[in-house]
Amino acid sequence: MNAADKVLPRWIPLLGGILGSTTCGALLYAWSVFIKPLNAQFGWDRADIALAFAIACLIFGLMTFPAGRLSDRYGPRVVVLTGGIILGIGFVLSGFITTKWQLYVTYGIISGFGGGLIYLPPIATAPKWWPDRKALATGFAVVGLGLGSFIMAPLATYIIENIGWRYVFIYVGIAMGVMAVIAAFCLKVPPQGWKPEGWTPPAGDNSSAGSAFRDFTHQETYRTVQFWLLYLAYFCGSFAGLMVIGHIVGHGRDQGLDAMTAAGAASWLAIANAATRILIGQVADKIGTRISFVTVFALQVGAMLLRYPSGQAYWVLWHVSALIGWNYGAMFTLFPATCLQYFGQTAQGSNYGLLFSSWGLAGFAGPYVGGWLKDMTGTYYVPFLVGGVVVAVSVVIMALIKPPVKKSAAA
Repeated sequence: MNAADKVLPRWIPLLGGILGSTTCGALLYAWSVFIKPLNAQFGWDRADIALAFAIACLIFGLMTFPAGRLSDRYGPRVVVLTGGIILGIGFVLSGFITTKWQLYVTYGIISGFGGGLIYLPPIATAPKWWPDRKALATGFAVVGLGLGSFIMAPLATYIIENIGWRYVFIYVGIAMGVMAVIAAFCLKVPPQGWKPEGWTPPAGDNSSAGSAFRDFTHQETYRTVQFWLLYLAYFCGSFAGLMVIGHIVGHGRDQGLDAMTAAGAASWLAIANAATRILIGQVADKIGTRISFVTVFALQVGAMLLRYPSGQAYWVLWHVSALIGWNYGAMFTLFPATCLQYFGQTAQGSNYGLLFSSWGLAGFAGPYVGGWLKDMTGTYYVPFLVGGVVVAVSVVIMALIKPPVKKSAAA
């Protein structure tokens, strides 16, 4: 069978990305619905509960780098398949915990480990099938992170209120494992030299045959200043977003909202989080990632400052949550596209895997610091203010950063 016979329809890897990222969204972005039930049953404080989410984010983020390396070497299918099995086991086991240390292991370490294997390979794979629409393809590959949390927040709240929080972990864990396995079989890299019919790479594109430039190797990438500036910007933007995601429902409940109304804030954040991943890709393909970055990060600073007072009225809370979700979700289209633009596609899995580890560090710091500051001050005003200041660093970086000098093909 020749290479042409093995080429998948281009939409199938996108479907794999949607299913894989939906699994990851369900794992991470509805965590705040568990704060009140776990506090009520075990008496754990906010920092203790947030630590489980923080550990999951840390492990998830750190695993994306080896996942990218493994995907570059062995292909995305085996990596995502392995991650789906591990994630499903960890999430189901979380339904049987009796101590917070068990929760840290089952949800934080095991589920986070599996999720980290699932997330990166589709993001590195999808743009290779869509070199003519890289940012848009990346947006589709990560849109499920928003969809997963949109589905998970009300579903988990309903299950918690009717049969208990343990069954959320058990039933949803099984469903997530199945989704990840299906996603794995949708993923495959295109044959060497493949390009869409009728498409010609633009002059100077690293991927074009006979180009005067070549892609950066992974070693060359992490030796550039630009890579580490992107790393810091990713950390700062993620820190604030994950702080809100980790406490959004708890904040609403503290302001006197009932469980479903408070969960509505998480759903609104999720809707915007999903929508922006596709829409910002279309915008960035036209106006560039730099202008897009500066705009969304500047808006995020304002949204963080509005976050605390918004909890006093549910409709304001929902709309501010949507704005935060919009700005936060945009990063997951813009950063992979920028990484691809700056360093090329040859080592994209390894490059973006390492870059995304900054999200894992922010995922540990943001939710935990938010919970600790809440416990120390008795209010969410201080953590949300701190989050706004941290995001401002990302605004400055993305306004000033310039692409690295391209590598000569003769070098």
